[in-house]
Amino acid sequence: MKQDAIASPPCGAFTLVETLVVIALFAVIVVMATPSFVAWHVRDQVDVRAKALLSTLSYARSEALRRGARVTVCRTDAARHCLAAGQPCGNGVTDWSCGWAVLADRGGTPTLLRAHGSLAAVSIVGIQTNLTFTPPAGQLIGTFRSFDIGPRASSKATQGDKWRRCIRIAAGGRTRMVDGACGAAS
Repeated sequence: MKQDAIASPPCGAFTLVETLVVIALFAVIVVMATPSFVAWHVRDQVDVRAKALLSTLSYARSEALRRGARVTVCRTDAARHCLAAGQPCGNGVTDWSCGWAVLADRGGTPTLLRAHGSLAAVSIVGIQTNLTFTPPAGQLIGTFRSFDIGPRASSKATQGDKWRRCIRIAAGGRTRMVDGACGAAS
């Protein structure tokens, strides 16, 4: 009986050469797919950040209507303090990627309602001052405004308007988001 067990054919195992070929093919596929994955991740970050800012602006307007008080959206530093126009945040950037906060004015004292932290991978270029929504209609002080949102580090895979979003704010306080840069026709 022992001789029959020794003479049996080997079970279906892979040889070392076959295993190395499969590993090499897998490595080539990973190398070819990595730029697409990175570009997809950057586009996802841009979309998420644009939707968060759009939601924040809509929230600020609705709070101004609901509270009957001025509600301000401002760029913030890590400690959630509003930054002056052109003042850099901790990572040295002067755009809205530092983060922002929504503050309600209660008897001359600002009260924090909502805040978003920084995301250095996304550039949010827009107005340099705070946005204040006023009652009774939630109007924005000033005129038509916009934010241009896109990847901070542009690569060959992330160039062009399809990687950018534009948030437009009318003087009445209503916001909308469009694909592409703010300067592009929409």
